[in-house]
Amino acid sequence: MASSCARAATAEETAFRIDYPLAAARNTRVVALDAEAERIVRLASAEQWAQARFYSVSGSGHELVTMAGDSVALTDELRDSNTVVLVSTTGENAEAAATIGAACTVRGIMTAGLVVTPDRIANEALFSLRPHARILLVPAEEDDLLELLRATRA
Repeated sequence: MASSCARAATAEETAFRIDYPLAAARNTRVVALDAEAERIVRLASAEQWAQARFYSVSGSGHELVTMAGDSVALTDELRDSNTVVLVSTTGENAEAAATIGAACTVRGIMTAGLVVTPDRIANEALFSLRPHARILLVPAEEDDLLELLRATRA
């Protein structure tokens, strides 16, 4: 009996192969909601990414601040995005999380939330992200952001 590897090379099995290229990298936006989250996001932004962009939040969330310190409109940054990752450690800026989450919902953008509170669960951070994140990592470690971005080919 032939092994599974040998059977996979047959003409009959070739018909089941997927012969188109992988999808392009995701246009991911990563938003820090508090000062400690900004430190984590800033570290992640130092890596080489295909389409990811990194921000902290300003005020109610209608404006984002790039890692270079420039203010940009949330609506402009979501225009070409298909994934938004919200990062929180304290639960600060719940209003901004709600604004960003609502904008993503209206546009059909997938949202993920990271509650970066190693060895404990921060209720405020969890409660501020839960209604606005389709995927929620609780409690997340700092390097979970890097792993999430790699897994989604950001």
